[in-house]
Amino acid sequence: MLSVEAIIKPERVNQVAAALEAVGCKGFYYFNVTGQGGQGGVEVLVGRGGRTAGRSAVPKTLVRTIIDESMKDSVVEAIIDAARSPGEGAIGDGKIFITEIQEAIRVRTGEKGIDAI
Repeated sequence: MLSVEAIIKPERVNQVAAALEAVGCKGFYYFNVTGQGGQGGVEVLVGRGGRTAGRSAVPKTLVRTIIDESMKDSVVEAIIDAARSPGEGAIGDGKIFITEIQEAIRVRTGEKGIDAI
């Protein structure tokens, strides 16, 4: 089993969710996070007169799912296609992290492993 975590732009979460469902990944969750990546933040307009200020942390959404290893390529490709900005993509489109999961247990039934997800 694998954990797939994708940090994406918040405005792309509906497209990513639809893409995951389309490839058969029904179970996932997402939540809003704030952080700083390689771009180092953004300039934002503040107050009147067009003044700008640097903001080091930017809002993102973290999408996480636990999948069988056989779904890895299709899930990753679905996330990339749905999260990437039109054209060649843009800085801040996101990152995907994949880690192994040792065990999963469904609380209600006690099922373990792939049956639990």
